[in-house]
Amino acid sequence: MESIFAASITGVLTLVGVSLSNSKSRAVTECKIDELSARVEKHNSMIERQYRIEQDVAVLKNDVLTLYHKAGEK
Repeated sequence: MESIFAASITGVLTLVGVSLSNSKSRAVTECKIDELSARVEKHNSMIERQYRIEQDVAVLKNDVLTLYHKAGEK
């Protein structure tokens, strides 16, 4: 009878320990996911800005080449 009682207490304590460990692990994982989501959003924003800059540079390059050719014609 004593061994059954001891095994039951051990089982309950183990279950409580595993539950606490899982909840803490889940909280850390959620925090990391939120942090990674913020970093991804920041990265995507930077990529969009870089793309716009490259488009603007292409337009300016075309304008410079056009002016250079017009100056050479005169």
